[in-house]
Order: sequence, then structure tokens, then C-alpha cells
Amino acid sequence: MKDQIIINEKDNVGVCLVGNKQIPAGHKFALRDISAGEYVIKYGEIIGKATSDIKKGEWVHTHNVKSHLDETVEYSYNPVFTEPSAEKATFSGYKRKNGRAGIRNEIYIIPTVGCVNNVCRRLETLSQKYISGSIDGIFALTHQFGCSQLGQDNENIKKLLCSVALNPNASFVLFVGLGCENNSLDGIKEYLKPYGRDNIAYFNCQDEKDEIEYGLDIIKGFAAKAKDLKREPIDLKELCIGLKCGGSDGYSGLTANPLVGKISDKIVSAGGSAILTEVPEMFGAEQLLMNKCKTREVFEKYEKMIVDFKNYYLSQGFPVYENPSPGNKKGGITTLEEKSLGCVKKAGSTEIVDVLSYGEPVKEQGVSALNAPGNDLIAATALAASGCQIVLFTTGRGTPFSTFVPTMKISSNDRLSDFKDNWIDFNAYSMDEKALYDLLIKTLSGGYKCKSEDVREIAFYKTGVTL
Repeated sequence: MKDQIIINEKDNVGVCLVGNKQIPAGHKFALRDISAGEYVIKYGEIIGKATSDIKKGEWVHTHNVKSHLDETVEYSYNPVFTEPSAEKATFSGYKRKNGRAGIRNEIYIIPTVGCVNNVCRRLETLSQKYISGSIDGIFALTHQFGCSQLGQDNENIKKLLCSVALNPNASFVLFVGLGCENNSLDGIKEYLKPYGRDNIAYFNCQDEKDEIEYGLDIIKGFAAKAKDLKREPIDLKELCIGLKCGGSDGYSGLTANPLVGKISDKIVSAGGSAILTEVPEMFGAEQLLMNKCKTREVFEKYEKMIVDFKNYYLSQGFPVYENPSPGNKKGGITTLEEKSLGCVKKAGSTEIVDVLSYGEPVKEQGVSALNAPGNDLIAATALAASGCQIVLFTTGRGTPFSTFVPTMKISSNDRLSDFKDNWIDFNAYSMDEKALYDLLIKTLSGGYKCKSEDVREIAFYKTGVTL
């Protein structure tokens, strides 16, 4: 890339790609004089209003720009989307009985309640001796919830954990309960009954004399079956990728997010699926996404998701637009609308075919929007719980976390990729679409392991009262 870039002919700001004494790298500068009160334009869209006069060439950031977003804005449906040319592709994965396909052969240990986290961690540690053959790992997916939650929170934790268990990367799953919690094994069994899964086992620690011995015996049996599972060619239509960004900077909307958007288009054109979430980080770009909704029904579901999320903020006494983060601002992002306009580029150019509630499995081929917050671990967990076998995670600041499926870190800039090469799987600054696509297929097929893949975490989206 050059030292600076102008993204759209409508823009009145450019981006400084190589920093200098006046303007840091990734930050904006005025292409012409901008008067106080005038709109600031980037990506061909409004990203804020000037709070003072800005001279041509001057630094444009939080000291002279503020958000222009309106919490009471009304939306309309003006469909505009494109269809990429169809193409076929395959990866090497594990076919499941329900028709889905996994990219890993793993065993999950899932506590119904945080009270048995230590039991699950001990089972994880002691069961490592059973890993052999094609088994990719045995992981305890601990969390702090499952009891003392009320109303929708109580339902959501059950829904989330069941959806985690249904992820096709899991060959076998062991649910470990305590025996007295709200989120009971009986409720989980009832929820999972329609899915007809015979690869899931359950026990309550209060019912067994030695819960460790009992659990290990189950996992040993799982491992004896899992070790002989074989990869086979899988059509790309069985793939669902999660689209997530975190620690974004001024490069994210120029490099990593648009590049991932191109990969999303390729997956969808091959018959696969992608899921976009981070609802608060759609504010300011939500009308663009609404215009990509396949039907009016999908638009209405999407509009309701946006409005409900805004009302949730307001009901808690917080401003809707409490964003971007300090790290975002340091990296060159000034307002939420600027952040959102860069964020949604991950969804590519294809239509939005569905809107998913929290913990709901993906149902449609194409791009779905998922109701979940912007928090990295909560959102990534929600993506994987909805059926994503992998999460493509773009970042300009960097992070070492991974949710419970492989989480590929894609850097927006050279500095991060060079400095944190132990975190970053791919540097998007080159905008090399073929290289990222090839790495994705290699990762799906087991030929590449994401650098954060040994870390597996889940996080729950809690909204209500805890007793």
C-alpha cells in the first residue's frame, strides 16, 4: 500500500498508512477544509460531525469530531445486494450422523453449573492419557453460571450449553452436573432430545461415590471410539464460518475486515454459511445491513434485533453509543459509526438470509446475523454455539484468546503481525485473498493448527438478576 489512502471518492478524509509527527499511522487527515458542524465522510458514509474547523491536511480524530448517531432513528427496507459467482470446493473433515461435518475430532466436558468446574478440569487433565489416533483434544469448557439465574438467563444458559454440545467439531460430549442446580441435566436432556444425539453422556456428581473415576470411565470409552475416526472429503456447503473482530484499529476496515468479507463471499458462493454478530458494533452501519436482507421478513427480524438491543442499553441507563474502546481510539477509530462501517465489511457483499436468536443453531445457507454483544469471548462463543466450526477473528491490537472452536487471528497491520507472531495466524495487510483462503482450507483439513488452539474458553451473555 501507499503512505496514505483515500477509500471512496465521496470522502473528505484520507487515512495515513505511515505515521508522522502530526498524524499517527492508521489515523485520518482532512482532504480539504472541513467546517465545524460539517459531516466527516469515510467509506463514502458519514462517520461523525466536526466539532471545530479542520484545515486541509490536519489530523482528524476525537479532539475535533463527535458521533452524529441518533438513538431514535427510523429504518427502511431498500434491498441492495449482489450474488457472487458459484464455485465448488472441498475440505477434509469428519462427517457426523446429523449431516454436519467437523473440522476437529474432539471430546468436550461441559459443566451444567460452575460448582463442578474443578471436577471438569481434573477430568480434562487426567484424560489426556487417552488421546491417541485421530483425536485432536479433550477439553473442559468451564463457566461460572448454571444456578441462581432467573427468567431468560436461566433458559439461555441451557440453550447455549446444548448448542455447544451440538457443534460438529465434538465427536463426543460429557455433561457433568452437580444435582441441585437450576440448569439440571433433565432440562438439558429434554432440550437435546429432538436432535437424537447418541454421542452425549451425562452424570451428576452428587449421585456418584467417586465422580472422577466415574467420569474418566466414560471419557475412556469415548476416546476408544474417537481415535479411529477418519477424515474424508467434505463439500464446502457443510462449512459455517464465524465472523468476528476485536481490538480493531484504523487499518481493520481497510485490510482485515474487507479481506475476510471476500472469504465469506467465496464460502457462500460454494454453498456454505457465515454468521455475523456484535450487534452494538452494527450501530451506524445497520441500515446498510438491512438493505442486504433477503426478504422483508428477514429485514423485520433484523430491525427488531437492533431496536431491542438499543432499548436494552437505554433500560439499563446507559447510552447506546458507548463505543469505541480506548484501544480502538488509539488505533485510529474515532466514532462508533466509523468502527461499525469497518466492522460489517466482514460480511462481504452477499445477502443476509436469516436472523438468529442467542444460542440458536444456523439454519440457512448464506450469511446470518446473530443476536449477541460485541464482547470478544461472549460473541465468539455465541458464533461457535450457533454451529460455526471456525471463527475468523480480525484484529489490529491483538489478543491471545480462543473460543471452543479454532479461532484464526488475522492481523490488520504489519506491526502487530511482526510483534505478536505467537498470536497471529495471518497478516491481512497484503490483502492476499488466495493465501488466506488456502490457509483456511488447510486449517479446516487439519494441516494447520491455529496459534491459540490449545486454549479453549466459553463465556455466557448474562442480562438479568443473579440470586
